[in-house]
Amino acid sequence: MMMMPGWTHPSTTPAIVVAWLVVGAPCHAQAPNRSPQDLQQALQQRYELVLDFSADFMHTYEGGMLRTRLVERGTMLVKRPGRMRWDYREPERKLFVSDGERLYSYLPEDRQVIIGRLPDDNAATTPALFLAGAGDFVDDFTAAFDAVQDPPADSYVLRLTPTRTERDFEFLTLVIDASTLAIVRLISYDLQGGVSTFVFSNLQENQGLSDTPFTFEIPPGTDVIDTTRTDARR
Repeated sequence: MMMMPGWTHPSTTPAIVVAWLVVGAPCHAQAPNRSPQDLQQALQQRYELVLDFSADFMHTYEGGMLRTRLVERGTMLVKRPGRMRWDYREPERKLFVSDGERLYSYLPEDRQVIIGRLPDDNAATTPALFLAGAGDFVDDFTAAFDAVQDPPADSYVLRLTPTRTERDFEFLTLVIDASTLAIVRLISYDLQGGVSTFVFSNLQENQGLSDTPFTFEIPPGTDVIDTTRTDARR
């Protein structure tokens, strides 16, 4: 199975999705003046117009069966549909690339790359694919307002529960800028009790990104595990 950024336990693969670092009880953003369903629909309409974007991110993973906590930082590029590039810079360098058909998970220190295939049905089987344009905010989720610790001013907190059982997450919580509807936090709750929290900053949209950053060339001497092949290795 292909390891997608931030949605797997760090004990099995290096973790990859705004920091949830303060103490105290969860609280709500400013009182909403629209319904969750209205916000859900507006969010879908907005992201249909976003063809590509880039951002810096900080990812915190905590909980899970081993009760670990890990903080990582990097940059991301997304070009819809299905193209992604996650460059992890700290504390360990890692690269996750999707070219629209295949997914590449590259660990330079281990000199290893794992190759997987994107879902054929364009389903958002992971939150990372969801960001890349797979799935639908309205058709694939039910929406309700939620609460997080230390929400930004003038933001909405929206819980999205999938309408069908997902393999990699139980539900998502989005923290959304009230004026632009940009997603500034994405929190994924997995089935093992782990929480992956991404905070996004320096967001840039519709830059006309080329396909070049989403093309992965396997470095010479790298061990390849290709899950799309019957022998799963070459």
